Amino acid sequence: MKNLPLGISTLSLLLESNCIYVDKTEYAYNLIKQPGRFFLSRPRRFGKSLFVDTLKEIFEGNQKLFEGLYIHDKWDWSEKYPVIKFDFAAGGGKNQKELDLRLSALLQQNKDRLGVQYDSLDLEDNFSKLISETASKYGKRVVVLVDEYDKPILDNINNTQVAREIRDALKTFYGVLKEQDANLQFVFMTGVTKFSKVNLFSGLNQFMDITIDEEFSSICGYTDKDLQDYFSKHLAGSDPEDVKRWYNGYNWMGLETVYNPYDILLFIKKRLVFQNYWFETGTPTFLIELFKEKRYFLPELENIQVTKEIMDAFDVDYIDPIALLFQSGYLTIKNTYIDDQEQIFNLKIPNREVRQALNSHFINGYAGLTFLKLESRLQMKRELSTGNVTSLIKTIKGLFAGIPWRNFTNNDLANSEGYYASVLYAFFASLNAQVIPEDITNHGQAVMTIIFRNHVYVMQIKVVDNLPEGNNQALQQIIKRNYAEKYRNREGITVHEVGLVFNKTARNLVQADFLTTP
Repeated sequence: MKNLPLGISTLSLLLESNCIYVDKTEYAYNLIKQPGRFFLSRPRRFGKSLFVDTLKEIFEGNQKLFEGLYIHDKWDWSEKYPVIKFDFAAGGGKNQKELDLRLSALLQQNKDRLGVQYDSLDLEDNFSKLISETASKYGKRVVVLVDEYDKPILDNINNTQVAREIRDALKTFYGVLKEQDANLQFVFMTGVTKFSKVNLFSGLNQFMDITIDEEFSSICGYTDKDLQDYFSKHLAGSDPEDVKRWYNGYNWMGLETVYNPYDILLFIKKRLVFQNYWFETGTPTFLIELFKEKRYFLPELENIQVTKEIMDAFDVDYIDPIALLFQSGYLTIKNTYIDDQEQIFNLKIPNREVRQALNSHFINGYAGLTFLKLESRLQMKRELSTGNVTSLIKTIKGLFAGIPWRNFTNNDLANSEGYYASVLYAFFASLNAQVIPEDITNHGQAVMTIIFRNHVYVMQIKVVDNLPEGNNQALQQIIKRNYAEKYRNREGITVHEVGLVFNKTARNLVQADFLTTP
């Protein structure tokens, strides 16, 4: 069997090392067969760097590398183009001064490799002359490839002032591409985020964004066919449906969903053991803090509808949590529809890995619990799967009792039903339970419904000032408005109506009652 291409993003090294190469040259051919300027956003570790290097090898005419691949007999290999390549995978420094040094180094590397000579006054002039002098020397228009263009900004996203300065510096630098348009054959830029056109991309309006495009939805990532064609021997012994539930589900308007390639490679490397391989390569600390700061109602993650403007709305000065989740790969496109001539996108969490790991981090962010102890996780799973609501209530109370006091300092979190619903959502979703937020009936809506195997839990939450006396208000609301009606009389399903009452001062569950219907 061929070797796994783990950590390799250079095409020549990958092929020389007898590694598997999932052929993406059909997408490359469709992009480059005529001059163009393109932008692609994909999450980290999805194969963007390898695709950029593939483009470089094609334009430089290294035909031998592509024997047996889709593009080999379709591309005119006598047409060779000089390539300028910038790779920001290593970042851009902690401030604008360090970014300038990084840009200077990249410009010098390209200058030396292409063998051009000129004097420059500053970074922008240097970049401009690099393009024009290269075009003049080779008598051909130039190809510019920029990988991870936004890494210098994202590395400083916790420092708004520095991130803003770096963004503005990059805007000026990349503006050279428009100035030198006549000398450019092809430009391709990749990143994790797409900054709004009103800032970083305002000077690059000639770029075609192929991030959400049916033709290029599978340009990165592995399809089911890829797994069958390239990895069938490596995956022998695994359950294809389990692999799909864990690592598939990403979609950018394509006809099929794709797998995270990093997950598949590590899954094989680690002897077919399911783990959160991709998620663990970059804990989304900033994202979690952003959600907490904006008091986002976490159950809404199960039913997100947005316009394309929201999905593109990423800026240092205003970061939309949903845009960041989508662009970072924690949400993906489920489907779309047209409403009053406007395209609406339904988003979803792509797979079990992201759902489980993301919500474990939300537990930490919202509840201050570093992790949900394995004992508690297993206990809660047993309680949900067996319908032991009495024990489940005790577990919930114990979990809230463990939330550090500092989580409530200088804020009113304990006063919000949304806060308790968000924490419970994170708990249940981290167990891979199906959660239906604001479960609507013809008489109103329950705060959330949890479906786990053959048990349905219809839950209502109330937050009160004083210790409750008499009937449980939350349970009475479920009964009065018959929230559980639509789940009754389903074969093999047990329905539990659960009323949870929290106290603002105690910051915990003070009353809990339930009714169970077989």
